[in-house]
Amino acid sequence: MIALANQKGGVGKTTTAINLATALAACGKRVLLVDLDPQGNASTGFGIPAEARGAGSYGVLLGSATIAEASVPTAIPGLSVVPATVDLLGAEIELVDLERREYRLRDALAAAGATAELDYVFIDCPPALGFLTLNALSAADAILVPMQCEFFALEGLSHLMRTVTLVQERFNPALAIEGVVLTMYDRRNTLSEQVAGDLRAHFGERVFETSIPRNVRIAEAPSHGKPVLLYDLRCPGSQAYVMLAAELIRRNARPQGVAA
Repeated sequence: MIALANQKGGVGKTTTAINLATALAACGKRVLLVDLDPQGNASTGFGIPAEARGAGSYGVLLGSATIAEASVPTAIPGLSVVPATVDLLGAEIELVDLERREYRLRDALAAAGATAELDYVFIDCPPALGFLTLNALSAADAILVPMQCEFFALEGLSHLMRTVTLVQERFNPALAIEGVVLTMYDRRNTLSEQVAGDLRAHFGERVFETSIPRNVRIAEAPSHGKPVLLYDLRCPGSQAYVMLAAELIRRNARPQGVAA
């Protein structure tokens, strides 16, 4: 279970969730994407209309629906989505008075072996630290951080690392850092190269070798309700996400005890 999180918005977090999940499903993996962002962009990116979203992740968090009941199949075989609905906007307030409010998603995923048949569960987090993000980080095995190659993103990453430490101390001691993915990468841009160098110097191999380039086809795909891999498989953005999926599979295939 991997939470995609970054406290800074506009870094390609949801785009990475959509297309990485799609690429893994195309590789034959069984994948579930949980949309915990009230904006619902991950759900929209798969072309799931509002009237077809059912109870969604809101129902899962509030206990009115199971993961199986809330899951919606996509056009990609092996890939389902627990979509976000407008009700999720009020979940932050409603969760305050509930028991195990930080563990509602973890409990739902664990109930009746809801994820036993899955290879990957991705959780798309909102770009803020609240009960929704805490639920994601408390449920996840690891956190994947999409990061735009700009100076302010470095500042946001330092805040996120402090949040991860806090979650490890209080809610989920087993939470690991899956890695950092460079997004909107432009090799012609000196700043992109500098930020990438700084990240690799600090995080080492935790920074994925595959970076996601700036690509207009990636930006166009959501307006068509499709992952970019279905919109234009041959474009550089699609090929980058295929490579990222392959790299993630290789990392997770390493024997325990081997550094990632």
